[in-house]
Amino acid sequence: MEELLQVNWGIIAPLIALQLILMITALVSCFRHSETNGPKWLWLLMIIFVGTIGPILYFVVGRKNE
Repeated sequence: MEELLQVNWGIIAPLIALQLILMITALVSCFRHSETNGPKWLWLLMIIFVGTIGPILYFVVGRKNE
């Protein structure tokens, strides 16, 4: 508990907010596109559970160009 009080939340909070925005944007994009490169359920799991890399991989590799 003492460690949490010593964390500089002025730096950490914006990073957490950016991570959440990136994840929500990737989830909305994945739901809106009818086709992805690979199974959609796998991309959803990667976006949610792989942290920052999951949404970035979805935007770089997962979306199909229309």
